[in-house]
Amino acid sequence: MKRNILYSILILALGVMLTTSCQTFTKAKWHPYSQEKSLGSLMELDYPFETNWANLSGGEKIAYVDEGEGEYTLILIHGLGSYLPAWKMNIPELSKNYRVIAIDLPGYGKSSKMPHSGLMTYYAGVIKEFIEVLGLKNVVLGGHSMGGQISMVTALHYPEHIDKIVLVAPAGFERFTEGQKQWFRNVMTVRGVVLTTAEDIITNLAYNFYNLPSEAEFMITDRISMRSASDFEAYSYAVVQSVNGMVNEAIINYLDQIEQPALILFGANDNLIPNRFLNPGPTREIAQYGASKIKNSKLVMVPKCGHFMMFEKPEVFNAEVKAFLK
Repeated sequence: MKRNILYSILILALGVMLTTSCQTFTKAKWHPYSQEKSLGSLMELDYPFETNWANLSGGEKIAYVDEGEGEYTLILIHGLGSYLPAWKMNIPELSKNYRVIAIDLPGYGKSSKMPHSGLMTYYAGVIKEFIEVLGLKNVVLGGHSMGGQISMVTALHYPEHIDKIVLVAPAGFERFTEGQKQWFRNVMTVRGVVLTTAEDIITNLAYNFYNLPSEAEFMITDRISMRSASDFEAYSYAVVQSVNGMVNEAIINYLDQIEQPALILFGANDNLIPNRFLNPGPTREIAQYGASKIKNSKLVMVPKCGHFMMFEKPEVFNAEVKAFLK
């Protein structure tokens, strides 16, 4: 019981569709997804856009979708436990004006599942090489949650490659003590991710939204179907490594070194930032603190909206990005 409570706190803190409950799933449970298909591998996930792959020097194969054209190229980076379809409400509209590329990070979705450190600097290096391999110019990084932290680290380490950044409920604005960081490391395990129950998947996804839209149901069904995949344990390993990477390479003390113009968007009703158990308080305070440290930034607080802002309020997100890039 105590362990399950700790896991629930962790998920609320990180904003993922995962939990580390060690119950087993049976069809007698209350959820309506007991008949969902099983996947042989994550390559069988159904993506709404044509998928391409980029080969990197470290052996990684990065899955990505590439739509539209324009002055700017937007690279959209998903959050912890997520994948590139998280941007399906944004790509069609934004690709009318810009080249829009959404990626699966290494270990996630249809990208390769090689073991890696999960460090934010590792992911930043992946983004940098991806940009070089595709020969991209006028790059704008758009990152959600953990993807926001990766975007900021990339902008700091490789400023010559990044013109602007768009941060959606970014991780990295919240300060954790060393004891809190160690707690995250201790409680997040591969076994816990692998044994996630369907009921917890449903519950934890709901925490990402102020009002869960029906269009987000595929995130539940995909996540349930993934559990049978041959590469699911490798995905689970990547998730755990990513948690360690976020706390091991916190960016909060370096926000004032970001030089690129930044658009920052938060749902005013974000249930995950800040951590309601470790750092209780209003989301606005965390958002305003981060924005105050990034010199050339604009903060947008979206009412009646949760952590998955770009999916829950896509019309607001898309309009704000267009205005920012003009």
